[in-house]
Parts: sequence; C-alpha cells; structure tokens
Amino acid sequence: MRIGVVGYGTGGRLFHVPYVVAAEGVELVGVVTRSPERTQQAQQDVPGLAVYDSMAELIDAGVDAVTITTPPETRRELVLEAIGRGVHVIADKPFAPDPDGARELVAAAAEAGVLLSVYQNRRWDADIRTLAAVLPSVGDVWRVESRFDLDEPGSLDGGPTGGLLRDMGAHLFDQMIWLFGPVARVTAHLDWIDQADGPTDAGFVVSMTHESGVYTTVSSSKCNRIEERSLRVYGSVGSFTSNGTDVQTRQIKAGRRPADDAAGWGYEDESRWGVLHTDDGKRSVPSEQGCYQEFYRQFGAAVDAGAPQPVPASEAIATIEVLAAARRSALEGVTVEL
Repeated sequence: MRIGVVGYGTGGRLFHVPYVVAAEGVELVGVVTRSPERTQQAQQDVPGLAVYDSMAELIDAGVDAVTITTPPETRRELVLEAIGRGVHVIADKPFAPDPDGARELVAAAAEAGVLLSVYQNRRWDADIRTLAAVLPSVGDVWRVESRFDLDEPGSLDGGPTGGLLRDMGAHLFDQMIWLFGPVARVTAHLDWIDQADGPTDAGFVVSMTHESGVYTTVSSSKCNRIEERSLRVYGSVGSFTSNGTDVQTRQIKAGRRPADDAAGWGYEDESRWGVLHTDDGKRSVPSEQGCYQEFYRQFGAAVDAGAPQPVPASEAIATIEVLAAARRSALEGVTVEL
C-alpha cells in the first residue's frame, strides 16, 4: 500500500511517519507541508523523502491512501477531498467535532467505496496491551481507573476545536470502549484555563458506566506540572496496577525508530512492569509490546487484501459520542445517558 502523510507537525513527525516506515507491506510516498523548517526536518528524518505543497499534489504522485494529521479544524475538508479523489483515508483523532460530523464522513466514505479509519493508535500502547492480556486473571472486572497526566502546557490547543478532552480524552475513552464495550452513562468534570483563543479545558475527569456493567474513570491534565501514567483494575478475584510510561513516544524522542529494532521496540522497562494481585500473592507482569506500526500494517492489509480495518470510522463514532456527552455533562452538571 502506497500512502502519504498530510501534515508534518508533532503528530506527523512523532506519531505517524516513523510507524509508516516500520509497517510491513506499506510504502511511504511522501508528506505534505508548506513550512520550510518542517520540510527540512522531514528530509533529515527520512532521507530522500518527497515533500509536497498540497494533498492534491501528493495524490497526483500516486497513492492508495493518505493520513490526515493536520489541526482538527481542517480535517473535515481534507478528509472529504481525499474521499472525493477516491483514495482511502486514515484520519487523526478526533476525526470529527461531533457525532453528526462523524456520521457525515462515514457516509461519504461508504458512498465513494473507500476505507476510512481513525488513528486510535493508543490501543497499541504497551500498558493497554498488557492490561488486555492480564484481564482474565482478575476475574469479572468491576471498575477501572486510568490516568494520563502530561507536563506539556505549551502543546494545549485552544479554541472551539481544541482542549484536552478532545485530545487525550479521545484516546482514553477509545481504550476503555475497546476493552469493555459500549458506554451507557457519562459524568464529567473539566478544568478550565483562559487562552488567546478563549476558555480551554486543560484537564478532565470522566466516569463511564458501560453496558457490560464495568465502571471506568479516566482523567488527564496538561498544565499541572505532573507527568504520570497509571492504570488500576479491580475484579472479582484480584486487581492489576500499572505505573508505566509513554514508552514509544519516549523512544522516538530519544532518537530511536521502530524500523531499526522491530523485535525490541515498544516494551516497558522491567522496573515499570505492572503487578497482578490475587489470593496467590502478587507478581510482576512482563510488558506486552507497544507497536503503533501494527495499525498501519493492518490498514495496509485492509487496502491490499480486504482484511478488517484496524479502527473503522463507523466504530470510532462511539468515541465521538462519548466526547460530546462528556462535554455536555461538564457544562450542564448532569449525567448523560447514551
């Protein structure tokens, strides 16, 4: 599958291009950016990489698919443009500002006969993969706490399409929905700061009751000068605790690339392994592999061989619905039924 990446900001550089390059069965055709600085950076990161001024030029160069990783307010038009050109699309999250917008894009892709997937790459985080593997050992899951705090105030997007809820919330909600199924009720609180673009949510706590009966609470902050990642799971026969790190991002920032060491990529340090607590005592649980490149491998197989998409947009509508419900809950001070 030949693919191009539209946008080479933090997302394109740290979360997309390295994993496209590492994905089996996928070829990176080029990236789109008009910034001279980002053009230079892209060609340093991937020597010989073609850089285009527009998505139209990239598509004209010959691609099967594009990844849209531009700011949220630009995604709708670019996704529709790509669909109109008959190419398959991966849209960064959140792929639409609201449920109606999400359904519009899903319908457009279906009518055009192209695939539309959403880059919910954090389903392939090391700690989430480890949690998925250990879940049977805690029995029937009662409740889960997931916290992801970042010390990155400068990267908080403001304005009506910004805020941390739509950013990190899209990932944390998706992880819980993927593991525990559809959400029935949502209660949320948002922390607000004033920015040039207007009031912006810089932190959140959201509780979800899933149709399965599992109760999950997810929280995140970006402006409180704390950087921690934790998971806590309570079940009928035990519990699981994890205090890991954002392994793959940490490796990328250290100059490593998944294509350089596919077998050793994305594992949490042993000192950070999670712990399973049962009647038999407690034991460390070895890290599963974190591998965002697997998203691209699966998408390539979907395009080339009709295999299932990694995260079809029709499935990702559920995350957009929870995002909308959480925002309404926080603004109106109510619990929202879905």
